[in-house]
Parts: sequence; structure tokens; C-alpha cells
Amino acid sequence: MALGDAILACLTERPMTGYELAKTFDASIGFFWKADHQQIYRELSRLRDKGHVQGREVVQSGKPNKLVYTLTAEGRAALKHWAARPSVPPSIKDDLLVRLYALDCVDIEPLRTDLMARLEHHRDRYERYERLLNKRFPDGTAPAADVGKMLSLRLGMRHERVVVEWCEEALDALSAMSGRGNVTPLDDGKRESNG
Repeated sequence: MALGDAILACLTERPMTGYELAKTFDASIGFFWKADHQQIYRELSRLRDKGHVQGREVVQSGKPNKLVYTLTAEGRAALKHWAARPSVPPSIKDDLLVRLYALDCVDIEPLRTDLMARLEHHRDRYERYERLLNKRFPDGTAPAADVGKMLSLRLGMRHERVVVEWCEEALDALSAMSGRGNVTPLDDGKRESNG
């Protein structure tokens, strides 16, 4: 998948300025396809040059004019063509897993600290997905146009839950190796060990 395909998918919702697109991207597609705002603006220019999007200047009083982007017929065709191709399963590149693989040669305490941070990160993401799902789809159903969004949020929640469970399992294993009790986060964000 290219960034341009993700932008085209985002623009299927409604016309947007580059700023609105970047914010929408961050709060939706950005959960599973990372891009910074500068990359999005550069890609918008490329898509405009290809004729996949068009920009309409909106004159504003007291503010700089803004460009509102819409998907063109060519852009919709390009998105459909891209979506018809088979997907490629993502590969994992995770330095934490490499350090765990070499556990007999590394210090456990930095790994425990890293795992605690990872645990909190994934707990936070799970809660964020849950809030979004409950806000957008409170009754657990979605109109046809939003079924894909709902399914993506559900997968995100499941993924985060599994990673949280794995982090807890890994922390328990490291605690057992080092003779320490289970590690639990403090309410104020600091960590301490029990035991």
C-alpha cells in the first residue's frame, strides 16, 4: 500500500483541506498506516499532478485562503484498482523481540522497564479504540459505508488486548527469572515491584 492509496481512501468520506485530511488520517487510518503531516501534503501534490484529486481554493476573510481537496473520478478508479489487488501481510520488525530472543546475553531490568512502557502503551491504545468504537458505533452496528471502519476498530482492539496479555505474560516470566514479584504500575505512572 502506498500513502497515496491511504489518502484516497480517506478522501472518500468528504472533501477536506490538507490540514483536515492530516487530522482525519491521524485519528483513523493513522492507527495502522503511519505518515506525518509533511508526507501527506507532499503526497497530495503528487495525487493532484496525477489527476486523482483536485484542489479548490476557498477564499477566507482575515485568514489565508485554503485548498479543499476532493477525489476525482480518476482517483476513485485508482482506489478501486488498488483495492482489487491482493494485500501483503505485514512483517514485524520489533527490537524488543530481538532483545528477548537474546535474553541470556542481556540485562533483565532494562527489558522489564521497556515491557512496562509497552504494556501501558497498548493499554492506552486499547482504551482509545474502545472509546472510538463506542462513540461511533454505540449499538455495535454500522451503516454499509462504515462497516469497514467498525471492523478495523474491532481488530485494533483485539490486537491491543492480545499484546497487553503478552506483555503481562512476559513480565511475569522475567519476574520469575529474576526472583522478583509481579510488576504493577502505580497510579501516577511510576513503576514499582511487589515482592
